[in-house]
Amino acid sequence: MMLHPELLRAARTARRPLLGATALLAAVAATHLAQAVLLAVALARIASGDTAGLPAVLAGVVAAVLVRALLGRWQRRVAVGAGSAVRVALRDELLIRLGRSGPARRADTRAGAVRATLVDGVEGVDAYVSRYLPQFLITCSVPVVPLVAVGWIEPWALAALVPALVLALCAPRWWDRLLERRGQQHWGAYEALSADYLEALQGMPALRSAGAVGRTRARLAERSGALHRATVAKLRVSLVDTGITDLAVQGGTVAAVLVACASAASGSTTATGTYLVLMLASECFRPVRDLSREWHSGYLGVSAADGIAELRTDEGGVPDDGDLAVNWPSPPEVRFQDVDFSYPGAGRAALDKVTFTAPAGRTTAVVGPSGAGKSTLLRLLLRYADPDGGRVLVDGEETTSYTLDSLRRGIAVVSQETYLFHASVADNLRLARPDATDDALCAASRAAGIHDEILRLDDGYATVIGERGSTLSGGQRQRLALARALLADTPVLILDEATNAVDERREAVIVRELLRAAHGRTCLVVAHRLASVRHADRIVVLDGGRVEAVGDHAGLLAGGGVYARLVKAGQAA
Repeated sequence: MMLHPELLRAARTARRPLLGATALLAAVAATHLAQAVLLAVALARIASGDTAGLPAVLAGVVAAVLVRALLGRWQRRVAVGAGSAVRVALRDELLIRLGRSGPARRADTRAGAVRATLVDGVEGVDAYVSRYLPQFLITCSVPVVPLVAVGWIEPWALAALVPALVLALCAPRWWDRLLERRGQQHWGAYEALSADYLEALQGMPALRSAGAVGRTRARLAERSGALHRATVAKLRVSLVDTGITDLAVQGGTVAAVLVACASAASGSTTATGTYLVLMLASECFRPVRDLSREWHSGYLGVSAADGIAELRTDEGGVPDDGDLAVNWPSPPEVRFQDVDFSYPGAGRAALDKVTFTAPAGRTTAVVGPSGAGKSTLLRLLLRYADPDGGRVLVDGEETTSYTLDSLRRGIAVVSQETYLFHASVADNLRLARPDATDDALCAASRAAGIHDEILRLDDGYATVIGERGSTLSGGQRQRLALARALLADTPVLILDEATNAVDERREAVIVRELLRAAHGRTCLVVAHRLASVRHADRIVVLDGGRVEAVGDHAGLLAGGGVYARLVKAGQAA
């Protein structure tokens, strides 16, 4: 009966409104039964020539129609509200799960496929919950009432109605496994096409420069063809399912009508009884017909259910079982103690017994050759992964002791991959602190070296910068992200290649401002250029996942080693 446990779990978030929608749908069904009974009485009186009281009966029919219209409108409003509540709760749950998983999600997970599940799949769940489930409950209960009435009037009619009902409800179950397989194939093809389209749109400049637009178009056409074939295959099975249901409904109704006519001809049933059998026989199958219609509405949700369950139960992130909330009255000390970490399938450890301390309220730079483990350290601090061995401590407590949300709220990050939203400059900045004043926005922007350029925009801080900050240069985007992090005013600030899109002359100015703005915070800086690290209070040099040296710029330069070689090569990376 298309009852998927993942969708039933989602429906529990709106149990009361769904029960209300089901009760109203039952009331609508009751008006259909009342109308059938009144019409049967009216037709019997017309046939017998007894028109006394006929206007009152017809008025009752009109009243049933009007009441049904009101109840139907009310039921749809309640059902839509229930579906909306389920949709919002499910999306929130999935987004929270994705946010906690972060970069640690599997490498084979594509953004377009996730988007399809979050948007189209959840929309399908709405239709399933708000329309299919209430109708399913009605179909399981309401037909019993007209069946009992028909059996009381003409028992032989049950011999036609009951087998037809059983066939209409049970025969489609023969195709459930095949239909489920076709649905999964259809959804898989849809996800693949959605992922390819999103990837093509995001990478259009690269495709144009590589002359690969034609090849990409051909691949999208192939994906589209696969989706078409999967859709047609699913529709074939669906049409057979619908055909069997319609055959059972029409056949059962015709058989009941023949039994009623035969009974009337033999004189064993009164005119009123005959008309009641005719009317109620149709009402026995009305819930089945309605369920068949709503089945198509909810089928998308069933197709996407496995993908939703996979996102909801994804173990790509770390367990959020800490019970401490971040409450650092002063900038905390950050300490890595004998930390080991390896990526799955990697030939060697990314970090090997890494031990160092970032003093509270001071700036610590982490440098080293590419692949030395710099970014891995930051991921462990933010708990996008946990160490295989050793401990990461903040303010004397292991990071696993803090709740994920509070830990990440206490740490502001500016990475080399900045993300800005299609909104105004001010709105993008206030993501970090919604209650920030205009003066605070300006102060953070000045520290990041972007204030004057913002003022030169058409509408200043009210200028809409486009998706991903498309109207800004790479350097402007990165400095805006810097300003956003500074505005957050968190006790810990992480700068991961935060000035790599800025020219060296401007970088020196920004670094001086950053050091001033970061005064009193625990600041960790990962950078390639010497200008970003030479003024740090402490410099940690990584090489091959190990700590090669710790000191200040002058001491490390005099001591030779990896740092001196990097400086000599004109970089600190």
